[in-house]
Amino acid sequence: MPVDEQVDESPRREAGQRPNILLLCTDQQRWDALGAAGNPHIDTPHLDRLAAEGARLTQCYVQSPVCGPSRASLMTGRYPRNHGEWANGVDLPADQELFTRALADVGYDCGLVGKLHLGAAAGGRVEPRLDDGFSTFRWAHDPYVSSSQNAYHGWLEQHFPGVLARTLAQGPAAFDTLPTEAHYSHWVAEEALGFLRRERGQPFCLVANFFDPHHGFGSPPEYRARYCAETLPPPSTVPDELADKPAVWTEASRRSSAGRARGFAEHSAEEIQEIKAQYYAMVSLVDDEVGRVLDALDELGLREDTVVVFTSDHGELLGDHQMLLKGPMMFDCSVRVPLLVRWPDRVAAGTVREDLVQWIDLAPTLLEAAGLPEALPRGQGRSLLPLLVGDPSWCPRGWALSEYRDSGAPYDPPVHTTMLRHASTKLVVHHGPPATSRPRDGELYDLAADPGELTNLWRDPGSAGLRLEMLERLLDVLVATEDRSNPRLAAF
Repeated sequence: MPVDEQVDESPRREAGQRPNILLLCTDQQRWDALGAAGNPHIDTPHLDRLAAEGARLTQCYVQSPVCGPSRASLMTGRYPRNHGEWANGVDLPADQELFTRALADVGYDCGLVGKLHLGAAAGGRVEPRLDDGFSTFRWAHDPYVSSSQNAYHGWLEQHFPGVLARTLAQGPAAFDTLPTEAHYSHWVAEEALGFLRRERGQPFCLVANFFDPHHGFGSPPEYRARYCAETLPPPSTVPDELADKPAVWTEASRRSSAGRARGFAEHSAEEIQEIKAQYYAMVSLVDDEVGRVLDALDELGLREDTVVVFTSDHGELLGDHQMLLKGPMMFDCSVRVPLLVRWPDRVAAGTVREDLVQWIDLAPTLLEAAGLPEALPRGQGRSLLPLLVGDPSWCPRGWALSEYRDSGAPYDPPVHTTMLRHASTKLVVHHGPPATSRPRDGELYDLAADPGELTNLWRDPGSAGLRLEMLERLLDVLVATEDRSNPRLAAF
């Protein structure tokens, strides 16, 4: 239903009913691109307010540093090697169960706005629908790709006649700098507001997926004007950082692993600072749009009955480690993301939790909030509600796992990496052919002493014992996270 045809009020539901769920997700927002995370250089007052009114989980890791596999883990609660969408451009198998389907089955009105990326969407493809439970499906993979099902393009043509054709003719970068009222991020909020204002006598679950701050790096002029590129901190690196890291990272510095023609090494220092300013501007644009949605919850009387989650599917290198964008990299700026949860009267305002948590934990968290703790029998995550409410029975997992399998721009040979974070140690294994005599490459970081991950201890003789310990732990984690959901029926 068009936004201007929707009603302005939503009826109140009786106490004790299942809560509404609002999942707000950005694309490529690193964990520290948030004022509440201690970044004094970025302007995010609405997200900071959300953090202050609920909980901020400071150590949330996604299951892949690229979009498709990560988003499939969010929706299924499963690791990439088990749900099957192992790379961008791979369709999620139709037999995978989504948490939104489970919610719809008990009466939730489920809606999607924006990106989903549970299937291949390049080249004008229409992403195949699964049994997703969405009664509202306002899909647009991104603002750029012309597709018959791109709902943003339809909205743009309806409200701003002629703009779509002119922008398509100018090329993708023209979408990034459209006026705010015509921007993709504004459209996501407009659709979310329309969904919230509908009359309904049932709980809702809205998944609203922004595309920003994904590259390309551009924003409406008034948002770019908020930042002075010269005063922003330079990238986190040292001149010889790549010398002790796997050789593929030197190649990644020259060309982006996400397919961009120019890598970090081919940008001037001034251009890198401009990229950071544009990236921060995109985050601020999303922040203002999230603020409009949060205000609508208040105005409609929905605040107290709604669980709000804000997060992102992976991070952005942003010049750190002399690289841009994303890819096989498992640095914190790539795989650690914001996670904010507000649930009035259940999650205390100002809660901060530092436990290691994962994106596969979000589906079981939302399902338990809805009273459906067993709704995804093949899921591998665990509900975070005990952690969020301070339940003393909470037992930390203590580790996080992330996987990358030859997704994005190709390398020769293909790159496959697996990350294990345990306590303050991070291990990244670079996999090669099983039958090889070459020395295995990898990364090992002591995050307590080196939070910027600047010094690779993989070949440090004094760290050999720690490396072996982490490799053994990774083997145990991989066995523990196998898909053994198929039931054993008898002794033989």
